[in-house]
Amino acid sequence: MFKKIWFQLHWFIGITAGTLLMTIGVTGAVLAFREEIMEAMSPGVMHVEVRQQATLTPQQLLDKLHEAQPQRRVTTLTLSTDAGASARVVFAPPPGVRRGEARYADPYTGALLPPVTGAAFFELVERFHRWLLLPTEIGKIVLGTLALSLLMLALSGLYLRWPRRPLSLRAWLRLDFQLQGRSFLWNLHSVIGTWSLVMYVLLATTGAYWALDWFKDGVNTLAGESRRPPMQRGEGRKNPASDQVVPLDLTRVWNSFLSKAPDYRSAQLRLPEQGSQPVQIFFLDHAAPHERARSRMVVLPQSGEIRQLERYEDKSKGGKLIAAIYPLHMGSYFGLPGRIIMAIASLMMPLFGITGWLLYLDRRRKKAALRAERAGLGDTANQGDAEPVLVAYASQTGQAERIALHTAAGLRRSGTAVHLQSLAQCTPESLRHHRRILFIASTFGEGDAPDSARGFEKRLRQAPGQSLTHVHYAILALGDRHYAQFCGFGHTLDHGLRQCGAQPLFPLIEVDRMAGAALRKWENELAAHGLQTRVAELLPTTGPTWQTWRLKRRVLMNPGSQGAALYHLELQAQDSALPDWQAGALVEILPRHAPDRVALLLQRLQLDGAAMVKHQGQVRTLAEALACSVLPLHPERQAQALADQLQPLAARSYSVASVPQDGAVHLLVRQVRHEDGLGLASGWLTEFAPSDAAVDLRLVENAGFAPVPADTPAIFIGNGSGLAGLRSHLRARLQHGETKTRNWLLFGERNERADYLYRDELQAWLEQGHLARLDLAFSRDQGQRLYVQDRLREAAPELQRWLAQGTVIYVCGSLEGMAAGVDAVLTDLLGEAGLHALIEQNRYRRDVY
Repeated sequence: MFKKIWFQLHWFIGITAGTLLMTIGVTGAVLAFREEIMEAMSPGVMHVEVRQQATLTPQQLLDKLHEAQPQRRVTTLTLSTDAGASARVVFAPPPGVRRGEARYADPYTGALLPPVTGAAFFELVERFHRWLLLPTEIGKIVLGTLALSLLMLALSGLYLRWPRRPLSLRAWLRLDFQLQGRSFLWNLHSVIGTWSLVMYVLLATTGAYWALDWFKDGVNTLAGESRRPPMQRGEGRKNPASDQVVPLDLTRVWNSFLSKAPDYRSAQLRLPEQGSQPVQIFFLDHAAPHERARSRMVVLPQSGEIRQLERYEDKSKGGKLIAAIYPLHMGSYFGLPGRIIMAIASLMMPLFGITGWLLYLDRRRKKAALRAERAGLGDTANQGDAEPVLVAYASQTGQAERIALHTAAGLRRSGTAVHLQSLAQCTPESLRHHRRILFIASTFGEGDAPDSARGFEKRLRQAPGQSLTHVHYAILALGDRHYAQFCGFGHTLDHGLRQCGAQPLFPLIEVDRMAGAALRKWENELAAHGLQTRVAELLPTTGPTWQTWRLKRRVLMNPGSQGAALYHLELQAQDSALPDWQAGALVEILPRHAPDRVALLLQRLQLDGAAMVKHQGQVRTLAEALACSVLPLHPERQAQALADQLQPLAARSYSVASVPQDGAVHLLVRQVRHEDGLGLASGWLTEFAPSDAAVDLRLVENAGFAPVPADTPAIFIGNGSGLAGLRSHLRARLQHGETKTRNWLLFGERNERADYLYRDELQAWLEQGHLARLDLAFSRDQGQRLYVQDRLREAAPELQRWLAQGTVIYVCGSLEGMAAGVDAVLTDLLGEAGLHALIEQNRYRRDVY
């Protein structure tokens, strides 16, 4: 229970604060090497050519600057003993301006050098990094909260991924690029998080120190340090009652400073308005361990008397710790390697945000799929008076539970009484009440039990020997061979059951990433013991096969549009038998390069495109092989060698806009243009592919966008080419007759004149009653932009009425803008709990890209 609470906190903070933390991380990495970047962009400014002459004293520099800029007062002067280092000058800000201008001056002549290129940009980045461009006090509170959120994420992440074998370096630190899917995302998220843990704790605590006053006061108190009150204006005057203006002379100040710090590395002089006021000097010795290991001196300019001298080496341990906070934050405390490591850790923050979101969405999708399957498979409770078979599962991501559901359903259909239960609800004592038990067990991480099965694993180890001698069991162990402890928990479970005297029906079956052969073996072994099920058939593990279709029709749908061209395509199966598919399905298409691009490569290589080569197990022309392959950057200059070098192009997915009754696959494809021409797939489909061209495609099930029963009301929301997926649903529901379905469509594009896609069809459906309501949003047809999410908000009362009747919402189209806007409107109207309830009930289905 405690771990579940931490998990909920971890993902909640991650998805709320994660986006801002990503931007904070990136801007921090940019600022890490600000000085080096600006110096590279402004040669001859921050450093000048070294000359065989002495540099000017502070007073000489001040005189030169006053001659060049008589109306401007210098407030800060920073000098360095590095050869050729320019003097940094800060002028007093004009009235109403917070900061004065910073410039550099030639240390040999005092001439003011040109402004540094990029200074304004880095100042903006720093303001964003420190205050998110908000007013300072508000920004500090927000940034402090984000810093504490990062600390919470780091520590909760450490707790959540704590391995069962904490002394195993492999479990902590090994990044495995051979993993796939969710396993790879989790490995990437957790392992790189471990690598970066110390850096993130440092970044979070040091960031909170500057942002939150109460945090700073607490740290200062613990360190035995209190904040030094600022110097009061006029402190140290010889004659406070005198109003006479005394010019500032730094000669005695500098001589006094050199007498006490002759081996200084850099010195920053903070200059008062009058010569009767003290000058503060912050300086670094050559032996200083970092850039904030500064000593402080206060000198009276008229007499050169040193009123105060605080050396860094005399500070307490707490004082040195406070001084090290900035170098620890930047990584410079550990030199250049530390800065590089901190910059890389900051750049890694978007990785955690992206992988975290993918893991969260995958988990939510699988939970929704399991709920749908439970409802579809029906109750797997006991049947008749026969002693039931217990099907127990241990699942981390839902895969084992899904197989358990299919196994139980198959047994139930064959007449076997079944009881389905999670291992989280089982104990060794409860197992004693069953004679036959089937275990489907996933392995988590490096051979560990899924979180839900940890308690059972512990109880099984503590169970007395020979307590399960009457039990016969079988185990289907799920795993990934890329992990060292392949199916580790399955073997642990097998060993524990044997220790308790239970007898296996047949040896444990290992499944590597849902391999079909292993699932069929599970079926066969169960059948041999009188337990009939069809798991491999119910849970197919092989994808649909590629087929050759023909491009029969291509129509431009939006001539004259302000946006990119949209084409309606119709493809017919080359075979006489038309495959079946459900509304909402996807089609994967293998694209081809434009002929002129292939011809250009052949001409450059001086190769004959008609030359026959062996490519992917087939004999074809070199031009055909190139057309369906990634064109190499460094191609071979011999035909067969070039063919052997080629890698196939990745498939592109599109929403199907038709149903099998249409006799063809309809697509709605937007033509994408890049700087170097048309997009690969969209360009080939919409322009380069000739009429009746062969198209390799396969239909793919889209479970998260599947249809619902015809009598269930449905709201369809989409924009642009997203109308394709919605059209397939509407055409499928039309097959059931207008009186059996209630449909509401909200569609948006740019202009009604050019972008009202499938106008006649939609208007006919509205007139015939197939559409109960049609809301259109053409964003450019009025002064103020109007989108589908705005139409949805306007219809809030009607939306509430539809949802109360059990309506399912379908969203298809662009993720950025439209889908996010619909999400926001639903959250505003229903509340987060209401939207989550829709998702839980599988009544909010999206196909967005």
